Amino acid sequence: MTIETMRAVRLTTWGEPVQVRRVEIPAPRGAELLIEVRAAGLCRSDLHVMDAPAGAFDYPLPLTLGHEVAGTVAGAGPDADRSWIGESVVVHGVWSCGECRNCGRGRENYCHELRPRADGRLRAIGNGLGHDGGLAEAMIVPSERFVVRTRGLAPESAAPLADAALTAYHAIRTNGDLVDGHSVAVVVGVGGLGHLAVQILRALGAGTIIAVDPREDSRDLALRLGADRAVCEVADAGTGRGTADVVFDFVGSPATMESAAPLLGPGGRLVTVGSGGGRLTVGKDLGLPSGWQVSAPFWGTRADLEAVVDLARRGLLSVESTAYRLDDAVDVYDRLRRGEIRGRAVLVP
Repeated sequence: MTIETMRAVRLTTWGEPVQVRRVEIPAPRGAELLIEVRAAGLCRSDLHVMDAPAGAFDYPLPLTLGHEVAGTVAGAGPDADRSWIGESVVVHGVWSCGECRNCGRGRENYCHELRPRADGRLRAIGNGLGHDGGLAEAMIVPSERFVVRTRGLAPESAAPLADAALTAYHAIRTNGDLVDGHSVAVVVGVGGLGHLAVQILRALGAGTIIAVDPREDSRDLALRLGADRAVCEVADAGTGRGTADVVFDFVGSPATMESAAPLLGPGGRLVTVGSGGGRLTVGKDLGLPSGWQVSAPFWGTRADLEAVVDLARRGLLSVESTAYRLDDAVDVYDRLRRGEIRGRAVLVP
């Protein structure tokens, strides 16, 4: 019997670089769908997984990475809806239980079954994060619950919608009561997520958008995408204390978080999306305006992903991305680590 194989980007040892290896092409069972991958984005979260010590994640190795995936449904298990075969899709990477109270509320990105274990180890979340992902020529998804149609979108543009755009949209949507024609919104970090946040804020009608990034080309990109101002440092985003209604921090470093809080006006919010090691003391006696809040949203829901795809189809959201070959994954991850990737890197099998 001949076993068909494919290329896949595999993490085989914690703390070591990935390797491009040949593995068996999976066969869909039950309600599963087989996705022929057309494009898969790289993310700094992948570096976090690669660099982790053994025991930090409750993930089996070897593991195929890749949680930003666009492709075509190429097969279906015996219990799956076969009408999906042939559809262009993007994969929703939060493989929730669908039964807990948060899933029932439509908040499946906060599924109780995906929370960390009692010993602190992080559980499998979805493709590339505990289950084999899309940095391969094909991958399996558990059911149609985890795919969204992308008709009319190029795969290289659709793949980053699964995380970069979805995470930015969820952070903004959940603070939508502060996003209107009068609002002052600050976007810290115009990278893979931040450049999409600027466009989403503009599409949702934010009054004034101020982008913050030390890189001149990123500031120029922000202005081109709809920001009203672009500055080097967080402290430069205001003309005095109490400027912003909401600050979206896509860096989350000690410097950005400490500088962002003083920008807030009464009832203002600091939304921390980046995981740059920042810490913030929370209290009512810190001299900050009344009603200030801080939150740390995570990823997004399937409904959010549908909304992001709709924005992209309508031409209101475009991804700055560069396509690379799947075989170049090790080199592209090195470039991502060195900060040499603008926008999003996408691997094309």
